[in-house]
Amino acid sequence: MKECVLETSITNDIVVNVQREITRLCIECGLLLLQHGAESMLVEQLTTRLGIALGASQVDSAISSNSLVLTTIIDGRCLTSTRRIIDRGINMHVVTEVQHAVILVEHHLLDRKQLKKKLASIKPLRYPRWLMVLMVGLSCACFSQLNGGGWESALITFIASSCAMYIRQVLTSHQMNPLINFCITAFVATSVSGLLLKIPYFVLTETISMAASVLLLVPGFPLINAVADMFKGHVNTGLARWAMASLLTLSTCIGVVLAMVVWNLREWA
Repeated sequence: MKECVLETSITNDIVVNVQREITRLCIECGLLLLQHGAESMLVEQLTTRLGIALGASQVDSAISSNSLVLTTIIDGRCLTSTRRIIDRGINMHVVTEVQHAVILVEHHLLDRKQLKKKLASIKPLRYPRWLMVLMVGLSCACFSQLNGGGWESALITFIASSCAMYIRQVLTSHQMNPLINFCITAFVATSVSGLLLKIPYFVLTETISMAASVLLLVPGFPLINAVADMFKGHVNTGLARWAMASLLTLSTCIGVVLAMVVWNLREWA
């Protein structure tokens, strides 16, 4: 009788440990997705698929703007875990790698231990700073061209947006608050473009360059995710993302207006 009780206790401990590991893997998957810009519905679907593939009968999750709560159910036992979300910046490489890992588990190509190593090995893909500065400068210059600006306007836009992107990356590397980061970056972009327009050679240049130079600060991805979340039922998370995107836009506007006031720039007005 004692041996039966002991065996049952050991079996229960093993099941609980397995469920705890499954829960931990599921919430780690959700955290990686949320920290790097994935929409809430994708997080909910992937964590559920992963939990079921690992042996859970049901996986439920609750997503908010700064936390993730996840519950797994195995043989009638519920286990809940909560984690705080820390923004790591938008990075679709991480999101793609997590999706790939979930698919491998579903096809029984990864077990729990291999999945744990796989998730731990996922690192954000970072492009070289010079390449980001160059491509952002070129994209803003192209927008200036598409909106009626000449080659002089494109040149000013390229210089201003490249300087702004460099400043933005430096501030980001120092863990600067995003709102302050956007304000300073907008100030730099507007200042450089506005002061270049005051040079006699560029007096007749189109002022579209001042607007085009701050396009790198448009929070397009957060706004898209906000709308997607609200349309798919995650209204609270969507509203939180919408509010953050609106604050980033407001910070950009403050930076632009501040530069116009400090340097007395009337070209854009």
